[in-house]
Amino acid sequence: MQFLRLLAFVAVACTSGSAATVYLAGDSTMAKNGGGAGTVWSGWGEFLKYSLNITVVNQAIGGRSARSFSREGRFTTIINTVKSGDFVIIEFGHNDGGSLTPTDNGRTDCPGDGAQTCQTTFDGVSETVLTYPAYLKNAASAMIAKGAKVIISSPTPNNPWEGGSFVYTPNRFTDYSRAAAAAVGASFVDHGQYTANRFQSLGLSTVDSYYPNDHTHTSPAGANTVAAAFVKGLLCGSAPLKTSVKNATASVPGSCI
Repeated sequence: MQFLRLLAFVAVACTSGSAATVYLAGDSTMAKNGGGAGTVWSGWGEFLKYSLNITVVNQAIGGRSARSFSREGRFTTIINTVKSGDFVIIEFGHNDGGSLTPTDNGRTDCPGDGAQTCQTTFDGVSETVLTYPAYLKNAASAMIAKGAKVIISSPTPNNPWEGGSFVYTPNRFTDYSRAAAAAVGASFVDHGQYTANRFQSLGLSTVDSYYPNDHTHTSPAGANTVAAAFVKGLLCGSAPLKTSVKNATASVPGSCI
């Protein structure tokens, strides 16, 4: 009997130790304190934990792109940490545009949607720069190889009411994100469109109040709304993480797309 009890204890301990974790990789729109004064807890990633029944580890950091997150070894840190059954949400795009010339800011990706490369020098070091999709696919493939379940998400919109009327058009990083997810067998959530749809329904004054400093970084209330839009995308889609959402689909504002 004591032996059976010991086996039961070991089984419970192993189960407890293998609980899944969600890791977040992104920029300031996802990160804690990403937007400066008035946006403490500004990143939507800080609010995702309230909708999930598993642990969320927010590894997003302000000012990063898919390229700089790769170059700084931040993707590698997550790759080395994840275990089979964990989840990783990857969302970039706000800092990935621009030009590599005449001055490289260390964030801009090589133009293109595939295996194109560019040569540049950043901080005195020569660098072969990949495209946005290539960085996402490289990171996601390595995580999937370890048994993690990856969700690649389109970037959130800047304030679509900024000009006084609602305007939202998905940028190229939405298409790149969707294609990268399909190429490696990751899930895709069109976070940008779900957020834009929710912002359109909330109207000018409410959404303007979500952006106290600029047109990119949200207040806590705005970040909570953006997080809910991501959760709606999960519930309406097929990503495995949807089974860890505590909310019922109908209880999250918005419609499936």
